[in-house]
Amino acid sequence: MEEKLSSTISRTIQTKLVLPPDTNHLGTIFGGTILSYIDEIAAITAMKHSKEVVVTASIDTVNFVSSAKVGDILHLEGVVISTGRTSMEVYVKVETENLTSRTKTTTTTAILTMVAVDQHGKPTPVKGVIPESEEEKKLSFHAQARKERRLRMNELSSEYK
Repeated sequence: MEEKLSSTISRTIQTKLVLPPDTNHLGTIFGGTILSYIDEIAAITAMKHSKEVVVTASIDTVNFVSSAKVGDILHLEGVVISTGRTSMEVYVKVETENLTSRTKTTTTTAILTMVAVDQHGKPTPVKGVIPESEEEKKLSFHAQARKERRLRMNELSSEYK
């Protein structure tokens, strides 16, 4: 039987401050900056799970729900929600906290696929995952459908090379 790890083992939380260089002419954070933060926390989360170096294979979904402004605090949380033989799907949620009102708002959610690689850069097997929260279980339930969609998109992309 395949060994599985609790999703709490890989859960990663980061906090960042939105500074003026991170923002556009409207005073809201650049989407690219958020994507960079998301990719970083997904990598750390997957490395904690696999105990290996990882590479980003895909960013399946990114939903920009609301924006963050200069002075806001960003709370990023990453968790492995499903695994393949060498890959891990990581769910990342970004919340903004307004320091004055203390209100928290979801700004971005994303699902990324990370692949564990050995010292030669070759994919290496990872342990399974046991989703803990209801949200993780729901996301894990749809993992196979996301994988099939990624494979179809890869096939389509190869047709245009």
